[in-house]
Amino acid sequence: MPLQPNKVKYRKMHRGSRKGTAQKGNRVSFGSFGLQSLGRGWITGTQIEAARVAISRGMKRRGSMWIRIFPQKSV
Repeated sequence: MPLQPNKVKYRKMHRGSRKGTAQKGNRVSFGSFGLQSLGRGWITGTQIEAARVAISRGMKRRGSMWIRIFPQKSV
């Protein structure tokens, strides 16, 4: 399940800079537990998929998992 934006004019985008930390989106909406990043940066679709596979192997189909991030820039 590759995560990347569908309709973009160019495959690669300008990187820009990541300033500050997020003020919204730090509450758990689904479930009882959540993961929160400690810093800022870019995350790719393959990194999200690798984390999903590792977590699902650790859970061994005992629970539900929601991934609520999407790579807006294809890095």
